[in-house]
Amino acid sequence: MAATDEAVEKSAILLIALGEENAAEVLKHLGPREVQKLGHAMAGLKSVPRARIEQVLEEFHAIVSEQASLHVDTDAYIRSVLTKALGDDKATNLISRILQGGETNGIEGLKWMDAPTVADLIKNEHPQIIATILVHLEHDHASEILSYFTDRLRNDVVLRVATLEGVQPAALKELNDVMLGLISGSANVKKAAMGGVRTVAEILNFMGTANETSVIDSIREYDPDLAQKILDEMFVFENLNDLDDRSVQLLLREIQSDSLILALKGASEGLREKIFKNMSQRAAEMLREDLEAKGPVRLSEVEAEQKEILKIVRRLADEGQIVMGGKGDDQFV
Repeated sequence: MAATDEAVEKSAILLIALGEENAAEVLKHLGPREVQKLGHAMAGLKSVPRARIEQVLEEFHAIVSEQASLHVDTDAYIRSVLTKALGDDKATNLISRILQGGETNGIEGLKWMDAPTVADLIKNEHPQIIATILVHLEHDHASEILSYFTDRLRNDVVLRVATLEGVQPAALKELNDVMLGLISGSANVKKAAMGGVRTVAEILNFMGTANETSVIDSIREYDPDLAQKILDEMFVFENLNDLDDRSVQLLLREIQSDSLILALKGASEGLREKIFKNMSQRAAEMLREDLEAKGPVRLSEVEAEQKEILKIVRRLADEGQIVMGGKGDDQFV
């Protein structure tokens, strides 16, 4: 179990301990993806030992005690920090998503639906409309939705996302009409900087290997340079080789051993050695033994665990704790 899964489990235990009414009040303040994760976690908790519940409650009480005196105008704080970090243009769209404002207000409805439902809802729309919808969703959500499309439709939509330089007011208006008021558009709506190579790379990062290869091959037939740009932007498990030793050590503190063992079953020998050298001799020996003792596992299970670890890498990178080096002087995470 990855560290992020452990945090979700603790949150689920806390909500159950709070009782139905209090838990419902808490969930009202969470986003759709958080509610989905917590819902799955709570459904999976068939029996929780009393000691485990007390441990979670004590930890929660300690956190609350530390933050009891913290009073921040969060909206103003978010706007200020993101604008300083990203500049006005890049921050505007991100702020509107976080604070649920701007042009993406209506799309919130889709974020609450599971991937099969959204896919069934939009699969018969024009590929350009589907592409415009997907760039408003979280990348892992968009990737899962794409998995329910036919190969032909999936490849067409991803290509349109890659070549989408922005969402024009007319496109927003059409999206509003098609999706029953999900997004409002007018002649005065500012073009939103969405889509492009980075968006496709992020979506493909969450996609299975077979579908990912099919999409890239299809784009390569249309535009080889565009396909290569997407590949250059993609972040895969083997890219952990590009992390410096301090970053690897920081990452290892965030990963449970069972998760690491499964992920490394599909890793190159070079990446395994990089992991080993950033552990204590004793820990490295135990990991080697566990890897050798681990029997055959499904490729899908290995890829799923690798993607969970990559989520941790992205979080640490977003927090500025680690930096992933790219080609030349550029950097990517």
